[in-house]
Amino acid sequence: MKYDYEINEAIALIKKENAKLVCIQLPDGLKPEALKIAKELESKTNSKIFIWLDSCFGACDIPLELKNLRIDLLIQFGHNQWPFWKSKILEV
Repeated sequence: MKYDYEINEAIALIKKENAKLVCIQLPDGLKPEALKIAKELESKTNSKIFIWLDSCFGACDIPLELKNLRIDLLIQFGHNQWPFWKSKILEV
């Protein structure tokens, strides 16, 4: 199955927010794509991408530890189609 990660939307948001440190969070089934996603985001923005490798059980599963890491932006990816602007992005 092929997924649309809406990379262009993520790039636009990173640039709009001028985010320098961005965390991407994926469910276990999509984690094999994490490096590919991170490399593409880094190559098209001026940000450093941090991959959250712990479990992710949905959009409400926000790692509280990110506050201590001073992440500018959290981007969550999932298996199901969900409008990008509604819940995939959350500033921490």
